[in-house]
Amino acid sequence: MKRPAFIFAIAALLLSLYSKPCHAGRYIADSLKVDGHMRQFVMYLPDGLQADAPLVFMLHGYSSCIKHDNIMIGPADRHGFAVCIPQALIDPQGETSWNVGYSFQQGWLVDDVKALCRIARHVQKRYRLSRENTFLTGMSNGGEMCYLMAYSKQSTFKAVAAISGLTMAWTYEQMEAPRPLPLMEIHGTEDRLSEWTGDMEDKTGWGTYLPVPVAVGYWVAKNRCTHEETERTESLKGAEGHPIVKHRYSSPTTGCDVWLYEIVGGVHSWHTEDIDTGEEIWQFFSHYLKK
Repeated sequence: MKRPAFIFAIAALLLSLYSKPCHAGRYIADSLKVDGHMRQFVMYLPDGLQADAPLVFMLHGYSSCIKHDNIMIGPADRHGFAVCIPQALIDPQGETSWNVGYSFQQGWLVDDVKALCRIARHVQKRYRLSRENTFLTGMSNGGEMCYLMAYSKQSTFKAVAAISGLTMAWTYEQMEAPRPLPLMEIHGTEDRLSEWTGDMEDKTGWGTYLPVPVAVGYWVAKNRCTHEETERTESLKGAEGHPIVKHRYSSPTTGCDVWLYEIVGGVHSWHTEDIDTGEEIWQFFSHYLKK
């Protein structure tokens, strides 16, 4: 959630658009007009992608931009799914942002839930991708967007996975999720931008938000999860990294599970030094693939 000057975000965007990541497959720049705004996005289509393949949306964080070489590209090559990488619009602070109701976004009327659902329908049709197997993940502000999407009345995204994401208090207080939805969260316990313990006093100026265990607990209850498995694993860096506690809550009633990966001592990041974040997310999504 850091806020570098907007010019650096634009420079990063241009660099991203003209860089050539070392992956098999094609990057295609595309756009769609929604509510008067031209929504820019990049599609990644692995070589040999089958018709009706799964689709994963990858959302960037606050003041960030499209990055071609993101955590879902490697898994897309290995497992045969497409990746859509949208660009957020400029918020009242002059930064690229998904509209999740931060305190300084009051009065901003951009509807990103609607926009992302419209983009999904567009790319499903244009690139012959699965309507049944479309998923959403994102980091930080993108993670907050995952929670907002889960609370919204939408049927586009079949599961969501937030990285260092939060549930804003207004969402929890004013909205009721219309249905169970599989949800995953990966979060560091020493995250000082998106506090594990929440910020119900708005000390940081983003607006009040829930502690991560409370935010995830809502979905454990919503999905009627009655079984919990806990596994403690070592970091990819061994003793030099952060251990991971994997909380997996399952529901024989709804079939919608909840996974919480607690990165012990982890900070605000993608957590790629400790786990293969993209692969872990895909393993979660793959439980909900419809043949």
